[in-house]
Amino acid sequence: MTAHERVAAAIAAANDDGRTALVPFITAGYPEPKDFISTLQAVAAVGDVVEIGIPFSDPMADGMTIQRSSFEALQKGVSLVWIFDELEKSGGIDAPLVMMSYLNPLLAFGYEKLAARALETGVCAFIVPDLPFEESDQIRGALEEQGIGLIQLVTPATPDDRLRTLCTASRGFVYAVTITGITGGDVGLPSDLADYLDKVASLSEIPVCAGFGIRVAADVAAVGKHASGAIVGSALVEVLERGEDPTAFLQSLR
Repeated sequence: MTAHERVAAAIAAANDDGRTALVPFITAGYPEPKDFISTLQAVAAVGDVVEIGIPFSDPMADGMTIQRSSFEALQKGVSLVWIFDELEKSGGIDAPLVMMSYLNPLLAFGYEKLAARALETGVCAFIVPDLPFEESDQIRGALEEQGIGLIQLVTPATPDDRLRTLCTASRGFVYAVTITGITGGDVGLPSDLADYLDKVASLSEIPVCAGFGIRVAADVAAVGKHASGAIVGSALVEVLERGEDPTAFLQSLR
């Protein structure tokens, strides 16, 4: 089984158990770099797949919570090199890991080296929100050579033809953004969410996970009727920011 197939398999296993897969997101090294691995282990004990945010100076797809966490982690010296080193020292995390990063840190690291380091440290796939599909051949080629996936994002505004293209290209899961906007909103999920998620699921041969705006168990349940998994980001980062127990919060979403 390749690395990206581990992601899809973990999501499918959750569904086979009769539940919506949970994909928690944390910003690497936030609130404190020294707690990164212990936080990751706690989150991985409940999450089926864990998404690790790579701190970046201009996280354009993210709302204030994740922007703030990213800024603070950078101030405390968190970098992609440091994250890989910490993952290596951890001896392995139980859940498959996905990295969410803007393109610049990955480009600076070097794509071939990135793919090799990912394979060594249990990172199974990448999400790159500022990388257009048309410009992704180089990084996709380097990742897929090592069995690492490049996860595609789709939105309610994605035209059908492009939706098909992105679903076919995605590896691990398809990331269905639930709203047209940035992460961290509390306006609730849109009323036409069901039709949108059903359409994405009908076009994808791999699991579809929905993210943006998922904060409570009712959101996970609503998404789970039409998608394989729910991605929980800003709400979890806020829990960590307040010094609360991430495990208890994630269990409450079940």
